[in-house]
Amino acid sequence: MSERIERPSDVGSSDGPPIEEKPYKIIFEANKCFGAGKCAEVSDNWEMDISTGLARANAYFIGEDDLEENVRAAEVCPAKKDQGCIHVVDRRTDKEIAPDPHGDGTLSVDW
Repeated sequence: MSERIERPSDVGSSDGPPIEEKPYKIIFEANKCFGAGKCAEVSDNWEMDISTGLARANAYFIGEDDLEENVRAAEVCPAKKDQGCIHVVDRRTDKEIAPDPHGDGTLSVDW
């Protein structure tokens, strides 16, 4: 039986910078990435790792200045039948901002 994730901000590393500095967290389902590279085309935060052929974020905690390009990276990701494997979460509200395929802010990870 797998554990249910109660709060999206609890996924992965929790020892990030203060929420006031970097209010957004990126959750990346690397196990669903197939290396299309769309994220790296639209965001400087994303690059393709030559050794694995998969995407990699340079930062997983971001501020307002980096929000738009990371939301775009999440929206253009074709993994999971266009629901994407990049998730941008607002740490203040624990709501998924992008891609939000459910339309209700719940975390749309699939692992």
